[in-house]
Amino acid sequence: MSGHFLLAPIPESSSDYLLPKDIKLAVLGAGRVGKSAMIVRFLTKRFIGDYEPNTGKLYSRLVCVEGDQLSLQIQDTPGGIQVQDSLSPAVDSLSKCVQWAEGFLLVYSITDYDSYLSIRPLYQHIRKVHPDSKAPVIIVGNKGDLLHARQVQTRDGIQLANELGSLFLEISTSENYEDVCDVFQHLCKEVSKLHSLSGERRRASIIPRPRSPNMQDLKRRFKQALSSKAKAPSTLG
Repeated sequence: MSGHFLLAPIPESSSDYLLPKDIKLAVLGAGRVGKSAMIVRFLTKRFIGDYEPNTGKLYSRLVCVEGDQLSLQIQDTPGGIQVQDSLSPAVDSLSKCVQWAEGFLLVYSITDYDSYLSIRPLYQHIRKVHPDSKAPVIIVGNKGDLLHARQVQTRDGIQLANELGSLFLEISTSENYEDVCDVFQHLCKEVSKLHSLSGERRRASIIPRPRSPNMQDLKRRFKQALSSKAKAPSTLG
């Protein structure tokens, strides 16, 4: 599946270049769960284990998913935001990010149970703030290679995803690039599906509804056709 996913710099726009579809994703979760590492791993194939405290960075790439050109933007977000504190400036910034994005990755670490507990409030905040109730959300249990330090069982992630109606994947960003790629690829495809559906709805609203045929008018035309056929032999004589 990942073999169909290509990365390239976004080219300079030009009049003869067919602009790709825009895909806007956001990666949310507690601090130190590997959000930044996941994004960088996906975009560069390199794993970098240590990062400065995340203040929120926007990444952009041109990607190809199963033949479709996509202009992908991924918003990294700070950890440790308590979404219950609605008056917090950090929550306000997070809400704007949620409203901007079209698809979401909610990431926790299998070595940190508290990060797992933060997923449900984040999901609920997305559904409260985002204008589209069908915006796709994938729950990711990261650091799957650290089995000796596991605090969250795989079944816990599956159960949470089932309760929230989301897809769940457990991955190791450090050890498996393919899994990371598959997560982003799947989310891109889900957002693209929503684009296609919304495009069809817009076209349907623009195309005028055909008028119902007037039965009296149809009968009149039918009688005229019969009358002309009946007269046809006499004109030949």
